[in-house]
Amino acid sequence: MPKQRQIHSPEFKVKVAVDAIRGLKTASELASHYQVHPVQISQWKKQALEGLGEVFQRGQAHRKTPSPNELTAPLYEEIGRLKMELDWLKKKSTELCQG
Repeated sequence: MPKQRQIHSPEFKVKVAVDAIRGLKTASELASHYQVHPVQISQWKKQALEGLGEVFQRGQAHRKTPSPNELTAPLYEEIGRLKMELDWLKKKSTELCQG
């Protein structure tokens, strides 16, 4: 009966990749310690190193200033809502005064 594939959590993959990047142990030593194939460790290490650039780019995206349209759109919505309420109140007040 063939062995079923084991699914590892992202936290586990990060832990193994960081140990591989540190280079304190060989891939074979890490493989025996974590019970993972050495090729898998090298793939996770490669993915981690390639993804490091995104980590720093995401930080800049959060600090990006919003565009003028992003700032004014909610304000125009609020103005429209308030104008509708004012018109409704004017209509009701004239009905009350006449009635």
